[in-house]
Amino acid sequence: MRGGGNMQQMMKQMQKMQKKMGEEQEKLKDEKVQGTAGGGMVTVTVSGHKEILDVEIKEEAVDPDDIEMLQDLVIAATNEALNKADELTQERLGKHTQGLNIPGM
Repeated sequence: MRGGGNMQQMMKQMQKMQKKMGEEQEKLKDEKVQGTAGGGMVTVTVSGHKEILDVEIKEEAVDPDDIEMLQDLVIAATNEALNKADELTQERLGKHTQGLNIPGM
């Protein structure tokens, strides 16, 4: 069968890539990234698996007359941290797919 060797080589390459990506995925759970808002008034820390680990709110960010501002800061910091976690995942896992040549994709 013509091209059978190429298919077998591609399957080996895919299995190797899957193993490395699985290892990287496991490491990501121990990575931490932070997002901040309001000039550091609110800091949110998330894992590489996008689990919120910590929320720090400086006392001066708490204004009982403006709870909406604090809520917006928490949302902004959380979104920044989640975006950084996505970037970290792409950086870590993307390096394993670079140069992968799959016909039809």
